[in-house]
Amino acid sequence: MGRDIFALTLEGAKLSLLVGLLTATVAGFFGTVIGLVSGYFRRLDGVIMRLMDAIMAIPNILFAVAVVSLMGASLVTIVSALVFNEIPRMVRLVRSVVLTTREEPYVQAAVGMSIQTPLILFRHILPNCIAPLIVQTSYVFASAILSEAILGFLGVGFPQGTATWGNVFAEGRSVFIRAPWTIIAPGILLAITVMAVNLLGDSLRDRLDPRLSRAAKVSS
Repeated sequence: MGRDIFALTLEGAKLSLLVGLLTATVAGFFGTVIGLVSGYFRRLDGVIMRLMDAIMAIPNILFAVAVVSLMGASLVTIVSALVFNEIPRMVRLVRSVVLTTREEPYVQAAVGMSIQTPLILFRHILPNCIAPLIVQTSYVFASAILSEAILGFLGVGFPQGTATWGNVFAEGRSVFIRAPWTIIAPGILLAITVMAVNLLGDSLRDRLDPRLSRAAKVSS
C-alpha cells in the first residue's frame, strides 16, 4: 500500500466517526419525535408502526449498497441510507416508554388540567426516554461505524483515496495474504472503538436512570 497503516487508520477515524455521530444524531432526533407521536396518539400508532415494520424488514446493508450505488458515494448519501434503517429501532424504543409513561398519574393529571399536548410530551414524558435513548444511540453510533467499514470493504463506500476505515479495509483486502496486518490492525482498533462506545452508553444509562440507581442502592 506504500503508506503507514497506523497513520492511515487514525486519519480514517475522523470521517468514520463522523458518519457514526451524524447517523446516531439524526436517527435519534427523528426516531424520538415519531416515537412520541406514535405512543401518545393511538389513532396514528397503527399506521406508523406498520411503516416501521416494513422498513425493518429491509436488510440495512443491502439497502445502503443500493442507495449508494444509485446516488453515488457521499457523506450525505451514506448517512441518509444508514439513518433510514435505524429510525424504526428508535421509534420502537421511544414508543414503548411513552405507552407506559402516559398512564402514570402525573401525566393523567396534566391531561386533566388541559395542559397542551406538546408540553406534556416534552416536559413529562420525554425525560423518561432519555436513559434508554442514550444506550440505543450508542448502539446506533457503533452500528453506523461498522456499516461504513462494511460498505468500504465491499467497494461501495467513500471514493478511493478518502481516508476512512472502510477504505483501509478495502485496500488491505488485496494484500491480506502477504500482509495480514493491513486488516488486522485497523480491525482491532474498530473493535475497541465499538466496545468503548457501547460501554460508555451503558455507563451513562446507569447514571441517568433513577430506577437503576435506586435498585443499586437497595441491593447494596
